[in-house]
Amino acid sequence: MTNGYKLSASTGIHRGDRDYQQDQVILLSHARVSGCILAILADGMGGRSGGRKASDQVMMTAKQLFERYDPRRDESEETLMQLIQEAHTVIKLTAISSEEEPHSTVAAFLINAGGDCHWAHAGDSRIYHFRGDKFIKRTMDHSYVQALMTRGELTEDQANFHPQSNILMGCLGTESDPPVEFHCISKVEVGDTLMACSDGIWHYFTTAEIGSILSTLSAREASEFLIEKARERARGTGDNLSLVIVKVEPLEVAP
Repeated sequence: MTNGYKLSASTGIHRGDRDYQQDQVILLSHARVSGCILAILADGMGGRSGGRKASDQVMMTAKQLFERYDPRRDESEETLMQLIQEAHTVIKLTAISSEEEPHSTVAAFLINAGGDCHWAHAGDSRIYHFRGDKFIKRTMDHSYVQALMTRGELTEDQANFHPQSNILMGCLGTESDPPVEFHCISKVEVGDTLMACSDGIWHYFTTAEIGSILSTLSAREASEFLIEKARERARGTGDNLSLVIVKVEPLEVAP
C-alpha cells in the first residue's frame, strides 16, 4: 500500500484445450519495500518440455533479480532489460544442452512505491493500461500480423483471424537478441488497471470488451471471467491462457 491508493491484484492460468501448460505467470511483492510489485508473464513454445522450460526460466530469473532489486536506485528499466537478457541467454543454453527449441514471450510490469510504473515485453504477450474503462495504451506485438497492421494492411479484427497470426518476429531463446520495448507511466492513478496476458486471452476480446470487464469487476472476478469467456469462445480449440491484473483503488477512509 502506498499513499493515496491501494493495489488489488489477481493472477489466472488455465491449460485451455492443450495437452500441457507452457504459460507461466507470477506476481511478486518486494520483500523490503511495501507497494513495490513485479508482474511477469511468459508464454513458452517449443514442444511439451521445451516451452515449459523456457517459461520457467523467465520466472526463475524474475524472482532472482527482484530479490536483489533496490527501488531507491531508479533502475526499473535496467532491471527489466536484465531480466529479459538473462532469461534469453539461459533459454538459448538450454536449447544447446537438451537439443530442444525452447522459446518464450515475456510481458512484465513493475510498479514502484512512488507510483511510477515501467513495462517491457518481447513477443505477442500483451500489457494493457486502462483508466476506468478508457483504453490508454497497450504493447505492440512482435508478430507478422502486427507488422501488417502497422503498415495499414490489416485491421485488428482481420488480424485476429489471419492464418499466420501465430508467427512471431522475435521472442526469447532465438538466434538473434529479442526485440524489447519499454514504456513508463510516470504515476499510476486511482481507477487505473494494468493487465498482462498471453494470446490465449487477448485473441478472443476486443479492446473495448476488456476495458468494460476490467472496470466493472474486481481483479479476481475479472480474471475468472476472462478465462471462462475465452474458453467458451475458443469452442474447444483454445490455447494455454494466463493473465495478471493489478487495479489501483482508493484507500478506505476510517469513519
